[in-house]
Amino acid sequence: QVQLVESGGGLVQPGGSLRLSCAASGFAFSSSYMSWVRQAPGKGLEWVSGISGAGRSTSYADSVRGRFTISRDNAKNTLWLQMSNLKPADTAVYYCSTGASTSGSRGQGTQVTVSS
Repeated sequence: QVQLVESGGGLVQPGGSLRLSCAASGFAFSSSYMSWVRQAPGKGLEWVSGISGAGRSTSYADSVRGRFTISRDNAKNTLWLQMSNLKPADTAVYYCSTGASTSGSRGQGTQVTVSS
């Protein structure tokens, strides 16, 4: 079955950076479109970024474009999200997800807190 394990979250000051990782198993990762989604306290799931199976096509929400970079290594079944210039509004639990929306399979998530 689909298994997704996120890591790399933590507490960071505004303007700082973090790199999230997602280890995938149990499905055809290399041919799967993958996304990062997030859920801020008291809010619903928000799609953040997505990447095609081969990694040639990426997409970003307006709120993170220019600050976040999604990437993948199909040989390692791993997805990453490099986050820079973080803002308090980026505080959320971040999940990697199958597919191009918020309705795919997700892992347990990793907490990102941006605060001074």
